[in-house]
Amino acid sequence: MNVASQSAVFGRRKEPHTVIIARGDQIRHFTIRPWLAAFCGSALAAIVIGYLLATSYLVLRDDLIGATTARQARMQQAYEDRISALRSQVDRITSRQLLDQQLMETKVSELLERQSQLSLRHGRLGPILERAENEVATPPVPAAKPDEHADATGSIQPTAYTVASLAAPVGVDDTRLFSLWSTRADPLPSESAADRADKLFVSINNSLKAIESQQLTRIATLADNAYKSADAISQALEAAGLPVDSEFEKSDVGGPLIPLDSSLVFDSKVKELDEALDALDHLKKEARRLPLANPAPGRSVTSPFGVRTDPILGTAALHSGMDFRAPVGMPAKVTAAGVVVKAGWNGGYGRMIEVDHGNGFVTRYGHLSEIDVAVGQKLDAGDIIGKTGNSGRSTGPHLHYEVRHNGEAIDPLRFLTVGKKVERYL
Repeated sequence: MNVASQSAVFGRRKEPHTVIIARGDQIRHFTIRPWLAAFCGSALAAIVIGYLLATSYLVLRDDLIGATTARQARMQQAYEDRISALRSQVDRITSRQLLDQQLMETKVSELLERQSQLSLRHGRLGPILERAENEVATPPVPAAKPDEHADATGSIQPTAYTVASLAAPVGVDDTRLFSLWSTRADPLPSESAADRADKLFVSINNSLKAIESQQLTRIATLADNAYKSADAISQALEAAGLPVDSEFEKSDVGGPLIPLDSSLVFDSKVKELDEALDALDHLKKEARRLPLANPAPGRSVTSPFGVRTDPILGTAALHSGMDFRAPVGMPAKVTAAGVVVKAGWNGGYGRMIEVDHGNGFVTRYGHLSEIDVAVGQKLDAGDIIGKTGNSGRSTGPHLHYEVRHNGEAIDPLRFLTVGKKVERYL
């Protein structure tokens, strides 16, 4: 098969590139394959690109290095700024924590100081409150509401601060006031620890102030009641024309308002209560010296003091005492403390006992069937001195009772009336 027929059958053949080199009578030729041409072209292109890159690097190296250095400097500065900001924030937080801690320690110290002051006050309040409870009369107490109670002074007090809480000691190590730590509701998420601590200290401080206020109110109430009791005794004695020697009087005064420290207010209130109790005690002693009790309790009066028809002669005569209906043998009681000055038969009195009560006051108990005391014997109010009877100038069993001041007979009814009025105060 010839070449022409092959080309027709298989297609036209592409001849390879041939490089012919002639030198003198020498001729050389090279056949360049396609892959070799591609390789050489690629190599040449790589060399050119590398050359261009190297040249560009050499030309732009300083700029690139400067830009990189500046970028690193900016990054470093940013990191340093961030670290400085964080350090400042940490310092602020630390300073705030230290400040909060100092404030908390200061507040705790103040609370403990006030708590210790309340404890010290208890030592002074205990005896004086006990004295006031014993000496001040209890006025009628209205019905208390379910959330209130009536204290010994008759005033209505909230149940949150009972009398026991006012008189109970508050020690430095006492944690009752700090129980709010465990009873408070869960804090709000937006509240900080300092805010919660401030609220807690405010709550505890208010509790302490409330206790102090209750103490002062109680002292003032007791003092006012003591003055009222003293005034009631004094007015009753004066209204009956009986002598009263009161060295203490609560007068109405005025002047500018000068606020005092809480401790000075407490001392002033305690002093006022002391003075009121002294005044009341003084008047009680004065009243107890007077024959104000009933010598025959529960017995009716058969003959009052004053002018009457004599039961034996039937003529007008002065009855210097008061007769109580009493059977023979009923106990006769002395109406006030004193000393027996007479005990025996005394003319028309029959068996009679005379008791000296001081300040010129004496009482006589006549027509007795029995005498159970001796001259010079000291008596307390209510002591039994003998038994009633019908001795002496008498028409029937009874108790003849007289009150005399500096030898002059006084109507015993005045004393008995005053005794009824002041009995609750004595």
